[in-house]
Amino acid sequence: MTPLVSIIMGSTSDLPVMEKAMKFLDEMEIPFEVLALSAHRTPDAVEHFAKTARSRGVRVIIAGAGMAAALPGVIAASTTLPVIGVPIKGMLDGLDAMLSIIQMPPGIPVATVGVNGAMNAAILATEMLALSDEGIAARVENYKSALGAKIEKANAELATLKDYRFKTN
Repeated sequence: MTPLVSIIMGSTSDLPVMEKAMKFLDEMEIPFEVLALSAHRTPDAVEHFAKTARSRGVRVIIAGAGMAAALPGVIAASTTLPVIGVPIKGMLDGLDAMLSIIQMPPGIPVATVGVNGAMNAAILATEMLALSDEGIAARVENYKSALGAKIEKANAELATLKDYRFKTN
């Protein structure tokens, strides 16, 4: 199937974080591709990817990067597709990556999720796709409904704890 979402990471060391996006998209039955591209080590490949993504059927790009975190912005500079940046925790607990991603110049927007927030990036990408696809919209609605049900179940379980005592020191 033609991928609707591209998941791009600066290196394969980012895979443990980005796998959360892959898992969510798989559960939502959204075709995706995964590539490792570096804004600094493979700039020509990044530009080629960004300029050809739309013609290949990609509709949303999720780009994860740590430290200098230039990848999401470099991709956004070469495409009109929405780009969602995932700052990856490395140095400075990911603050350096987050600041690199959110400080884009006017005209080159990058939506940004929290540090290591690949799953939220996938949810946001899915919601974007749901704007024009009722099947995806229904799956997102089911997912979001299940979130509330989890909390309700947890509260019901908490209510059954009879011997629990709050301790103060």
